[in-house]
Amino acid sequence: MTAPPFTVAGAAAGSDDSSAAASDNSGNSGAGLFARLAKTRRSWAGLAGLFSGAPSIDPADRAALEALHDHLLLADVGVAASERIINRLRRDATGRPAELRAALRTALIGILEPCARPLVAEAAGRPFVILMVGVNGVGKTTTAAKLAARLQRDGRKVMLAACDTFRAAAVEQLQHWGRRLDIPVIAQAGGERRADPAAVAFDACVAARARGMDALLIDTAGRQHTDANLMAQLQKITRALGKAEAAFPDEILLTVDAGNGHNALSQVAHFQRATGVTGLCVAKLDGSAKGGMVVALAEQFGAPIRCVGVGQAAADLRPFNAAEFVDALLPAAG
Repeated sequence: MTAPPFTVAGAAAGSDDSSAAASDNSGNSGAGLFARLAKTRRSWAGLAGLFSGAPSIDPADRAALEALHDHLLLADVGVAASERIINRLRRDATGRPAELRAALRTALIGILEPCARPLVAEAAGRPFVILMVGVNGVGKTTTAAKLAARLQRDGRKVMLAACDTFRAAAVEQLQHWGRRLDIPVIAQAGGERRADPAAVAFDACVAARARGMDALLIDTAGRQHTDANLMAQLQKITRALGKAEAAFPDEILLTVDAGNGHNALSQVAHFQRATGVTGLCVAKLDGSAKGGMVVALAEQFGAPIRCVGVGQAAADLRPFNAAEFVDALLPAAG
């Protein structure tokens, strides 16, 4: 019998994530995503005066719109997205605070909603291979483990592959997660200090297929996106996966750190050119005041935002929901 499709980063039916999801949808209750994004929300606090008291802005008032534009830039929304939002407000908003907020909310969701696409993998009688990529220190290895935990809770057989062969600590970190989650990890043989990461990735695909795994998550070395030699090595890994099976990898998931702000835009551009990134994960949103960069990412690239990281626990990897994200950021109307 063929297994049903599964959704990476989606809550498993009947799992204990259902209560967390319910609290996330409680608006400004102080629970869920609203509480997790406190640092970013503070960077949006300058908009509060526009949403309270007497009518505070006339959409035909150029100076007022420029002030709002400046607030959006300070919130890391980016130039292109800010201009698109201002143009929409000029067309749709009124001077009444609640309606101005509603128009701004609609404009933000309009940018983000097309990118809010969780990773859905159809069962195909073979492992679904996810190649994890990103620069140093963005949380790529932890994200791989969290994704693996999600799939495991959904009843899937999952394997991890430690293809950061340049740092013993990276292999040990993934192996620690494997022991903690009871998930097998394919790694270099003991004593091989510099195993070829492409060879490890190929061997992991063979092992995952032989053991009947539903998913294989391949962790790779962090690399600066401007280093041509390291990016070429990443391309070698993707070619090795294609030799294991033409369809591999099924997903190239780029993890970016929300704290990097607009530098993440350069990372996405470089990795897209080098590897053909198919999805994004924005990590460490809970620890950053620059969460507005998610809007800039969506505006510039339109790439699927598969998930966001809002904490250290395995359950803190959430599917990205545009309306929930916007509601967690915007000050309330007075």
